[in-house]
Amino acid sequence: MLDFLLSHPIIARIRRNHALEHATIHLLSQRHRNLRVVGRSTLSGFTLYGDLPTEAVLEAAQEALARLKAGQQELAVHPTCGTNFVAGGTLAGVGAFAVLTPRRRSPIEWLGRLPLVLLVSTLGFILGQRLGAVLQARVTTDPQVGNLRIVGVAREERGPLVLHYVRTEG
Repeated sequence: MLDFLLSHPIIARIRRNHALEHATIHLLSQRHRNLRVVGRSTLSGFTLYGDLPTEAVLEAAQEALARLKAGQQELAVHPTCGTNFVAGGTLAGVGAFAVLTPRRRSPIEWLGRLPLVLLVSTLGFILGQRLGAVLQARVTTDPQVGNLRIVGVAREERGPLVLHYVRTEG
């Protein structure tokens, strides 16, 4: 069932764009110290939120695409992807819920369980980072970009916020 969903043309295209977004951010991070950028992938490409030269974004995206096509699949997984945060938050929340839920407790009993809740939540978040990387590699990105190509990069400034729309086809 999962393979069927992941191979749907719309989902597959977003996954390839997500892989290209991550690869582009990896390359930009190597070239720009203290890079602060956030990305969001869509069917038509991806958007980078961060003040960067447009030429640098285009160059990094083109190189990222070439490197993915050359087989550098590791570029599709990024440590600050939202998938990692969702996985970590989910495991932390489920762990805390499991520790606090089994039976009714008074507020005093809940306070006594606080160290265990913090431990389980922390472990859940740590394990979630590893789970997030696995989810990226198998579900939310696809480094097999096939005939994907970059159509162009458009810059937009919204006050202090700078966006770059990287449009793709294929």
